[in-house]
Amino acid sequence: MENAKRRLLGMTPTELKSTVTALGMPAFTARQIAEWMYQKHATSIDEMTNISKANRALLQEHFTTGLMPPLTQQRSVDGTVKYLFPVGSENSEHSEFSESSEFSARTKAVETVFIPDGERGTLCVSSQVGCKMNCLFCQTGKQGWEGNLSAADILNQIEALPERDRLTNIVLMGQGEPMDNLEAVLRALEVLTAPWGWAWSPKRITVSSVGIRGKLKRFLDESQCHVAISMHSPLPDERLRLMPAERAMPIAQTVELLRQYDFTHQRRCSFEYICFGGLNDSLDHGRAIVNLVKGLECRVNLIRFHEILGVGLPRSDEKQMERLRDYLTQQGVFTTIRASRGEDIFAACGMLYTKARSAAAEN
Repeated sequence: MENAKRRLLGMTPTELKSTVTALGMPAFTARQIAEWMYQKHATSIDEMTNISKANRALLQEHFTTGLMPPLTQQRSVDGTVKYLFPVGSENSEHSEFSESSEFSARTKAVETVFIPDGERGTLCVSSQVGCKMNCLFCQTGKQGWEGNLSAADILNQIEALPERDRLTNIVLMGQGEPMDNLEAVLRALEVLTAPWGWAWSPKRITVSSVGIRGKLKRFLDESQCHVAISMHSPLPDERLRLMPAERAMPIAQTVELLRQYDFTHQRRCSFEYICFGGLNDSLDHGRAIVNLVKGLECRVNLIRFHEILGVGLPRSDEKQMERLRDYLTQQGVFTTIRASRGEDIFAACGMLYTKARSAAAEN
C-alpha cells in the first residue's frame, strides 16, 4: 500500500525548511511553498511554478497541499450556508482540490457555517468531531467526542470555502471545544495571523470556550484573538446542570482568570448566554450576571435556544430577552441579542451534528 502523503497545509516556514532540506531541495524552497500556500492560495503543487519541475515531482511523491473541498452544502432561506467538510484524511483519496471528491464511510466530517450579513461574512469553524463537554442544550454534545481536528483540518474549512474571499470574521464556535484541542487551534491561529501566513488581524478572530483549567490561560497568554466564554447561567448549581464543565472550572474562576488580562483596548472578552424561558432569563439572573462580571470589561451576547431532539428545555420569549438585555445595559454591561441564522438547516447555535451524516454514508 502506498505510504500516506503528508499535508503541506498548516506547516510553518521552519517546518517547511526542515522538510525540503531533508528532500535535498534548497532551503529557500520553503519560503516559496509558504507563499504559494498562504498568500497565492495554490490548490495543487503543480501550481507552484517557480519551483523546478523535478522538485515539484519530488514534493508530490511525499506531500499534498491538503486541501479538501466540502462534500455537501445546504442553503438557508436567510442566506446562511452550511458545509460538510471531510477531516483527518492524510492519504491521496482527497489529496488535491477536486470537485469529484466523494464522501467515504471511513471519512469523518465536520459542519462549517458561512453567515453573510451585508458586507460582512462570518465563518463558524469546527475544532473537533463531536465534543466531550456534553452541554445539555447542545446537539454536538449528544454526538460525543470522535476525534480532534489537525491544524490542516481547521484551516481547510477556511481555505477550501467557496466564499473564502468574502470572509471578514472567523469564529471558532462550531463543533467541539477549542481549548480541548489547543495545540492544533494555536497552530491554525498562527498560520491565520502570521505575516508569512494569511496575515489576518487577530481582532477578526474569536475563539470560544466553556473554560478549561490551564488551557484557557495558555490561550490568553499565547494569542491576541478575542475570547468568548460560554456562561449560560451565573449560578454555579444551575450552570452545572446545564454544563458539566462547571465542575472542573467554575464560571467564577474563569472570570477571575479573565480579570488578569487587558480587554480595555482592541481585544474583546464576551460571554455567550443562551436564554431558557423561566430558567435563566429572569432579572435575578441579570443581577447575578452584573455581580459576577463587575469590573471586567466585557459584553454579553444573549442567544435564542434552538430546540434539539430529546431536550425539553423551554425557549425564552422575545420580550423577556429584551428585558434582560435592557437591564444589563442599564447596569453598564454591554449586551446584545444575537440574530438567529440558519435554523431551518440546523446550522444555528448548538445544532451542529455529523454522526447521522456518517451513519447515512455507511448504508
